[in-house]
Amino acid sequence: MISAKAKNKLINGDVLYGAISPTFDPTICEYLGFAGLDFYMIDGEHGPLTVSDAIDMIRACEGVGLSPWARIRSVDDKLILQYMDAGVVGVMMPSITKLSEVEELVNAMKYPPIGKRGLGPVRAADYLAGTLNQSQYINYANDNTLVFPQMEDIAFLDFIDDALQIDGVDGIIIGPRDLAMSMGYYDGPAHPEVKEVMDLVFEKTKNAGKVIGTVAGNKDQAEALIQKGAQIILNSVQGLITTGVKAFK
Repeated sequence: MISAKAKNKLINGDVLYGAISPTFDPTICEYLGFAGLDFYMIDGEHGPLTVSDAIDMIRACEGVGLSPWARIRSVDDKLILQYMDAGVVGVMMPSITKLSEVEELVNAMKYPPIGKRGLGPVRAADYLAGTLNQSQYINYANDNTLVFPQMEDIAFLDFIDDALQIDGVDGIIIGPRDLAMSMGYYDGPAHPEVKEVMDLVFEKTKNAGKVIGTVAGNKDQAEALIQKGAQIILNSVQGLITTGVKAFK
């Protein structure tokens, strides 16, 4: 059965720490789970991953209590369905520039009556359903799968209030580097204008009662973001390794 641990922690106001990587080695998931992270983001946007690769990584996550999430390359309902049926419990969808794409994401991830996800006798809806009957499984899955549009483009600001009101959207995760580039800053997100936009997104998301998350490169950055209200803190596997190596030498 898909785990409700991540959703419950967010409801309780706790912070989730996780890592994203375009690699397809399940051993990485095991390392990070034993190290104490909360979720692993399978990067199906920048990585050469297939759904078959994702299944092995999802199994590894499940074995070490790590919540398996994914960044999927586009709002493709059939591709999203394959990741969900494989056992992914959270999706961070990149490159959102229209409100209709947020609506399509919810429809692809949630079963009726919230969305339009199809039901088949596959991994998530079959033997992972445990002792639940079909109606119970549908309700449980709808309650515990996490939907996060990723804000990577300043155009998101035009419809953010409407997006936050969509039933099924759990929150927003900001991609600072791409957001900065969409604003004309190609050297990174450290500019005051980018920080102002991020602060506004934090404010709007929290006021809507939804979860806000973004990227932190180190513990100090993470703590500053948590003080502002972030509940999802994301780093890359590459970044964690680099930081560890620098601390070691």
